[in-house]
Formats: sequence, structure tokens, C-alpha cells
Amino acid sequence: MPTLALLHTAAVNVMTFQGLCAELLPDVQAFHMLDESLLKHTIRDGEMSPLTARRVAGHVISATEAGAGGILVTCSSIGRGAEIARSLVSIPVVRVDEAMADEAVRIGRRVGVIATVPTTLEPTAALVVSRAALAGATVEVTSHLCEGAFAALTGGDPATHDAKVASGLRELMDRVDVIVLAQATMARVVDTLPPEVRRVPILSSPRSGLMRAREALMAARQS
Repeated sequence: MPTLALLHTAAVNVMTFQGLCAELLPDVQAFHMLDESLLKHTIRDGEMSPLTARRVAGHVISATEAGAGGILVTCSSIGRGAEIARSLVSIPVVRVDEAMADEAVRIGRRVGVIATVPTTLEPTAALVVSRAALAGATVEVTSHLCEGAFAALTGGDPATHDAKVASGLRELMDRVDVIVLAQATMARVVDTLPPEVRRVPILSSPRSGLMRAREALMAARQS
């Protein structure tokens, strides 16, 4: 059975992806790696530092040595670290937000990016622009930061987190063609929005990212 490693920077994502792996990847053995310091240091530094990038690469190499046939990095804030690590191993390393960005570019040219930590906004917006360029398109990105939402979530107040994210989504709704959630932790909020509020598509990364990782894993096994 093929093996997929998932690298997380938030404990809440472990349970989310465990459930999705059981649902979407019954033919894949998954194991989860958690290092919350990767995100904490990125937030502290205001961006992913070279040291943090090296540590991401170290986790990728460790997962490879543990027998993984593919790796999914579930944190957008360290997505560039995943790209750097690709050249260091012989197995696919997938950013969780790549498939989401590709879908956003297919849907429209005005793309909203919403996040709860500032270090995720710029990498996600840059990813959307780069994926659009690969598709021969141009996009206009509008970013929105939900101030205080991440602190509320990590502080044990998910209701405040969800309310702030929902408010941000409402603010973006009339200004864009499609909205992407920059963090997997935000995905559950979408289902709480009334249908009349969801006037444009709202994309999240867990499902699409996991399926992209499965595709890469299976393709690597066949090559």
C-alpha cells in the first residue's frame, strides 16, 4: 500500500486530515508529522526564514527516510519551503493550496484571498498569481486579514475565530469572482454561511490538496 506523509504546523489540522484521509484515501497509508514551531517562528519572523525553510526540508527528508512515497505540506505559510524541498528528495512534495489556486484561476480573474495570520496572505496571493501565469492568465488579487481570529482559535475560542472569518468572507463577497481560504483551519466556517450569503464560490484546500497529493503519489508509483 502506498504511503503518504502529511506535515502539519497546527494540531487542529491533524484531526481534520485524519478524517479526510479515511474518507478519500482508503487505499493509501498515511502518517502525520506535527511541528507547531514552524508556524510560530514564521509568525514571529514575519515570513518564513531560511532557517525555517531548512527545517521544513529536514522534515521532508525525514518523511522520505521513514518510507513515505509522497508528502503533503498542509500549511500555506511554509509552502515555499515545500517547493524548496522538492529538489532534495525523489518523491513528490505537494503544497496543500496548489490545487485550490488552480481552481480559483479557472473560475475568475478577481480572486479574494482571506487568512487569519499575515504570514499566509502574501504566500497564498503569490501562489495564485504564479499559477495564473502558468495557465497563461492574469488575475487581480484582493487580500483580507481576519485580525485576531488565529489568536482566538489557538486560545481555545473557536466561536470568535469562526465569527471573524465569516465577517471577512461577507466583506469580500461583492468584490471578487471567487474566494480562496488561505488556511485549512478556516474551511469549516464555509458550511455555516447561509446560502444567500455565498454569492461567489469559496474554495478551501484540504480536500483538493489531499486529492492532488494522491494523484502525485500514484503517478510516482507508476513511473
